[in-house]
Amino acid sequence: MANGQQLAELNANTFFTWVAGKSDGDFRAMTSRGVLSRTEVAKECGFSKSALTQNPRIKAALHKLEADLREKGVLPPSAEPSLSAAIPMREQGNLRATLDSERLKRMEQENASLRAETEELKRQLSKFTLLRDALSMTGRLPR
Repeated sequence: MANGQQLAELNANTFFTWVAGKSDGDFRAMTSRGVLSRTEVAKECGFSKSALTQNPRIKAALHKLEADLREKGVLPPSAEPSLSAAIPMREQGNLRATLDSERLKRMEQENASLRAETEELKRQLSKFTLLRDALSMTGRLPR
């Protein structure tokens, strides 16, 4: 049974041999989201995917391989975010202001609806007040 260092060395040699046996077309076929598919690389090399990130020699060689493939045009250009193009942080309290604004709109709509209903009820009340007055004058008002 090999110890961890021997296994790391064996995996690194396997990776270097695998890279030497691949063509640009092979690398282009295993591209996923602008980088080489780590799952496919690990599967073809015969070791776990974690070896690609935990073994420093493989990790460095894989990044160098991808950089070389980008220079050749096999992989698309890297989309690394620059400091000036960083995602802007939302302002503190911006969410609260948005929620308050939405609540204000709802309340204004409800207020307008209630005012319209009040005006309609006042109109009906005045109509029925006139009817009651007319009935009381004629003596037909029920007791």
